[in-house]
Amino acid sequence: MQLTPQIIEKLVKSLPHNEAAELLAMFDELEERKVVQAAQDDFLAFIAAVDRSYKFGAHLKRLGNLLMDVEQNIKNRIAVSMAPRMGKSQMISIYYPAWYLGRHPDHKVIVASHTADLAVVMARKVRNLINTPEYRQIFPGTAIASDAKAAAQWNTTKGGEYFAIGVGGTVTGKGADLLIIDDPHSEQEAALAASDPSVYDKVFEWYSSGPRQRLQPGGSIIIVMTRWGKRDLTGRILQGVVEKDGEDWEVIDFPAILPSGNPL
Repeated sequence: MQLTPQIIEKLVKSLPHNEAAELLAMFDELEERKVVQAAQDDFLAFIAAVDRSYKFGAHLKRLGNLLMDVEQNIKNRIAVSMAPRMGKSQMISIYYPAWYLGRHPDHKVIVASHTADLAVVMARKVRNLINTPEYRQIFPGTAIASDAKAAAQWNTTKGGEYFAIGVGGTVTGKGADLLIIDDPHSEQEAALAASDPSVYDKVFEWYSSGPRQRLQPGGSIIIVMTRWGKRDLTGRILQGVVEKDGEDWEVIDFPAILPSGNPL
């Protein structure tokens, strides 16, 4: 028999007060366990559990499902293009590393953005989230090591690592089970590239000789960015796909304006 709210209410009313209170407490604990289990297993449920005000647009739900495929090793190379101010950085650079480390507290994560300052801001938010009671309830096995002082670089108590870096920064000595690159090009670069597209090349050179070489065997790469030109990082990766460089990339484009004429 399925315990519907109506059946539960009828059952509670039929019991003495103390027994009814115990039964309601048991049901509350059961529901709480369901929420925790869902947040552990499902990235979107995790976001809902730690941020009840989060707005799930259809594009963010699809992005969240792609990120779950990466965590499950169903996909290990995805490049997503999305217009500015559509929620990508909050999902990809804050909530996802926290959830990923909750499931893999011994893994190494590198998160890069177009400036070191921005990367540090994101890293601090990830660290602060992991230190919240809500997070500890969902992932009690993941905690920041007590000797972790720097916002941009810290370890978990299980040997995992988080390292934030700006594009162009050195990653010598670092490794990555998960490499996230969030908006590697600034709007200023895009403006310069309008007259000199080679401006983009330095980012690809940094990616190819730096973080790409730090990937652990079986590691994953996620690039989420606003597209600015054919020679930007995603464009160069697409060129490699055409030239069959041996990597199987899935490229997803979320247009700012849908074919219907409505905004995304």
